Amino acid sequence: MSFNNISFILHQPQLSENIGACARAIKNFNFKKLVIVKPKPIFPNDKILATSVGAKDLIKNAKIYETLESAIKKVDYVIATSARFRNKNIKHIKLNDLKKIDFNKKVAFLFGSEASGLSNNEISYANYTMQIPTNPDFKSLNLSHSVIIIAHTVASIIDLKGVRYSKSKKCLLQVKEMCRQ
Repeated sequence: MSFNNISFILHQPQLSENIGACARAIKNFNFKKLVIVKPKPIFPNDKILATSVGAKDLIKNAKIYETLESAIKKVDYVIATSARFRNKNIKHIKLNDLKKIDFNKKVAFLFGSEASGLSNNEISYANYTMQIPTNPDFKSLNLSHSVIIIAHTVASIIDLKGVRYSKSKKCLLQVKEMCRQ
């Protein structure tokens, strides 16, 4: 299980600030793969770099594609996010169901544009769709907020299964040893 198997795909993002904030959110939880499909703003630009703060390396290494098909070509599982329930022939999962995903496989989380989210056609490329639980009367989240919630959840799942930083493992072992004394 590896942080390197997980990518975050932004499909047609419209705001530079959101792209930068998404890169920052991804890096906060030790992920490294940012994929962008048909960004509206020129990529990269000063606003993207400014809002990415310490995640400029993710911006520099981001993969840019013209089509969603090419972006997911080497991915085993695509999990599309949506604020709306779609009656498609795709399994709907909850945030908590991510514990059942095999993160040894290449997994991509797909996010739609800020204005319209993902279309039914774009969702049809996914193996799963997922909604982040929110207020039923106000479901739409900012793009970077959706990314950070999923990044945190997945990082927590991977951590629970024993894959994080070697320093963290060493500290955890030291804490466990102190508790036994």
